[in-house]
Amino acid sequence: MRTSRFKRMAPACLLAASAALVSTGVFATAAGAAKSTIEKPAGGTVSETGSTLLYPLFNLWSSGYSQKYPAVTIQTAGTGSGTGISDATEGTADIGASDAYLSPAELQAAPGLLNIPLAISAQLIAYNIPGVTAHLKLTGKVISSIYQGKITNWNASAIGALNPGVALPNLPIVTLHRSDSSGDTFLFTSFLSDTDPNGWGKSPGFNTAITFPNAPGALGEMGNSGMVAGCKAAPGCIAYVGISYLTQALQSGLGYAALQNGSKQFVLPSAASISAEAAAFTTKTPPSGTISLIYGKAKGGYPIINYEYAIVNSKQTSSSSAKNIRSVLEWAVNLTDGNSANYLAQVNFEALPPTIVAQSLKQIKKIK
Repeated sequence: MRTSRFKRMAPACLLAASAALVSTGVFATAAGAAKSTIEKPAGGTVSETGSTLLYPLFNLWSSGYSQKYPAVTIQTAGTGSGTGISDATEGTADIGASDAYLSPAELQAAPGLLNIPLAISAQLIAYNIPGVTAHLKLTGKVISSIYQGKITNWNASAIGALNPGVALPNLPIVTLHRSDSSGDTFLFTSFLSDTDPNGWGKSPGFNTAITFPNAPGALGEMGNSGMVAGCKAAPGCIAYVGISYLTQALQSGLGYAALQNGSKQFVLPSAASISAEAAAFTTKTPPSGTISLIYGKAKGGYPIINYEYAIVNSKQTSSSSAKNIRSVLEWAVNLTDGNSANYLAQVNFEALPPTIVAQSLKQIKKIK
């Protein structure tokens, strides 16, 4: 696995299926375990911008934190992970939310930056295929071929071989990708690079923004909401969508795939499969939190998961600003506050393992 970014159903049925995507508490601990003492804030405003995948959760956190600490207002903006990273780097936002960890180049340019794991998320491969209600089975190699324009119709033999018994229409595939700099693009292209190393892995590779191949009918969309709306409007589409937008996707009539993991199992994203994948990486996660959780070999693990990160400069312009940021992040990772099922289950995220909470807290203490 990579540890450095530049190393390389009918709508009603689908809505019912989403009920399975709730927090199972695989990483839950006894009361008091992995809890932190939350610092009392100085008061004022904390600005957060970046990941549209993390945006729904940060809005929930903003409300929950301010109920406990009304002296602080958290301002949120879903602008894409790339913008979140650059805003944190330039000091125009206190917290940059990102689905992607910092690259060596970014750390070299701003060595004071931290990427602090906040929660565990996942990504759906969604599609709009009229008449197909099943969860299609797809491999990363097949998806790579679709996005390269090598597989252009849904009834292609490569897709049919994975889905015997499913009546696939002779419908052109419309590939959707993010037109903004996006952590979702980073996750998706990391998956394609890992599953098709001699193809996609060599070119175009992975990053928060890449030049996508010119597949027939390819469309660019802004943000996760744009991906869902664009896929709804384009029969035949395939799109990568953050799991916090699952409800929107289902309400739009989209299906989503069971993906082949590193153990050659086809797995749907669920609380259990996301947690199983994450558990296999817990002891491998370095103190910096910089690690890819893509395409692991855990039995029953879903292959596109990630830590959601707070990108923060360790050197703040004032002690009060640093104090506010520390307080917000300590609350967010606390397993009885921001990392509880009360918040995470609403967006289908999973809690950090206690050992990762401890590592995140050590990073948060560096913010001065």
